[in-house]
Amino acid sequence: MESRDARLRRIRNLALLLTALSFLILLVSAYIRLNGAGLGCSPWPHCYGQLLVDGPYRHSDAARILHRVVASSALLLGFVLAWQCLRPQPIQPPARYATALLVLMIVLTFVGIWSADPHRAWAAFINILGGAGLVLLSWRTALAAGTQQAPSPRRRPAALLHAGLGTLALTMALGALIGARYAATACPFLPGCIDASWPAPAGWSALNPFTRVVAAASMGDDGGVALHLLHRYCAVATLLLLGFGGLRALAQPATRQSAALLLALLLVQFTLGVLTILSGLSLHLAIAHSVCAAALLAAAMQLLISVKTVPA
Repeated sequence: MESRDARLRRIRNLALLLTALSFLILLVSAYIRLNGAGLGCSPWPHCYGQLLVDGPYRHSDAARILHRVVASSALLLGFVLAWQCLRPQPIQPPARYATALLVLMIVLTFVGIWSADPHRAWAAFINILGGAGLVLLSWRTALAAGTQQAPSPRRRPAALLHAGLGTLALTMALGALIGARYAATACPFLPGCIDASWPAPAGWSALNPFTRVVAAASMGDDGGVALHLLHRYCAVATLLLLGFGGLRALAQPATRQSAALLLALLLVQFTLGVLTILSGLSLHLAIAHSVCAAALLAAAMQLLISVKTVPA
């Protein structure tokens, strides 16, 4: 019978491959979505969201074919990974994360049936967050198949990292809503939105993803402004929480490498967000911002695990 260590090595290698494929899916998907929405089009910003009113759809057949091939390959690999984790006997904790990853892949496959319609905000919202979820769960499976250590009773920066992960997830959800509701041009300024520094009462309805989008949000639109402001406030909170948590973990030799990675990605992500606005919503910067968000989420989770498993 094959040893547990040999199974774990194979599971880790499969999970690492799935992580790479998940990043590629995220990258290509962001390109298809943002390019199709009109980022980088001319004349800007009037051309933004024209596909919502039967305007020309900017697309690349090569990108769509690549997305389908990579996504199909990842789904097949997801089944293989889950099988390796569950047979002949379940091997925990990797099996738990591999199963969750496979379920997410299947859900996204069905959501993809409706995602071709740009008016369905909920489908785009789930797809955007689901892409980050693929990266997170595949990387979590790889970590779970690595060195096994019992959690430490000492808290250290864990509380800050927990809170930072929560605000990061909320920031990403708000960013996904901005994209799904075609609200990118509602607030092209920094730090506030024209004269607004807090969402207007009429803007809170934009938090509902189960709505039909009929046109891109115009500059100053209450809903779009609300999403931008909340996204930015949550981003600042994330910067502070993960930043302080990362700096505290940086002082511990066992968590220094993970902390340095988190802090570097945190700085890159915040810079990309600022530059995306200042550039007038550059297509390439917006894509990089989307991909880096998933990498930051995975890095924050990795540091949290490292902090919890360092001997007290």
